[in-house]
Amino acid sequence: MIKTVHVSHIGRVRSVNEDSAWIRNLETGYILGIVADGMGGHLAGDTASRLAVETLVSDLGTLEPGLSHASLSAALSDAILHANEVIFRTASADEKYHNMGTTVVAALLNDAEGVIGHIGDSRAYKIANKSLTQLTEDHTLVNDLLKNGIIKKEDASHHPRRNVLTRALGTDAEVKVDLDPVKLEKGEVLLLCSDGLSNLVSNEQLIQVAGNLDLPLEERADRLLQLALLAGGDDNITVALFEAQEESSVVAETGCES
Repeated sequence: MIKTVHVSHIGRVRSVNEDSAWIRNLETGYILGIVADGMGGHLAGDTASRLAVETLVSDLGTLEPGLSHASLSAALSDAILHANEVIFRTASADEKYHNMGTTVVAALLNDAEGVIGHIGDSRAYKIANKSLTQLTEDHTLVNDLLKNGIIKKEDASHHPRRNVLTRALGTDAEVKVDLDPVKLEKGEVLLLCSDGLSNLVSNEQLIQVAGNLDLPLEERADRLLQLALLAGGDDNITVALFEAQEESSVVAETGCES
């Protein structure tokens, strides 16, 4: 049984929350969770992230039960590509949405196993046995520089172009979706988040809080949010947690925030 929760906050600096999040148990038996971090300024960024969430929910809400992993992966990829088309078309048709876009990280689970789809620098982590694994790879200029050995890891957090994305949803007519498998055992936690969390909260803090099975899942999500706020809260912050629990546990359904 998977329990889920999510929280989102405008932060201490921004005038609007351009993040959107949605988690729910679908009627067809799957669990769908989405975090999208919009960009493009007031109206544009929050519109982009909202369109991403709405398109994925619409496309994936009627999936047939019992699909294979390959079919789930294809369905999630198709839904993200459709969202890219919707956002790009909307931006092209209205000047106030010019150049808007969004990141997206989405989990589509059949019970405790499924697939992660992502574009941009919103992340998916797995916390298990007091260790943390980053499941997604940032589509950023800084990450490319790191991979090519041009900068060192300690330079990445304060690089002047650390916020530059190399891939986003809706900014181009065509985009590539990264897909990664995920499986949760009892006591393991999947974390989806915007960079308002990952830029300000250390891996050690993520493990300490998200992996603390003695705390209710809702309290863990709120503590992660508070840590980002205490560290400055210079961006919108969104946290989504999925935890594999005993079959008797109750799954918490949450709606959409933006």
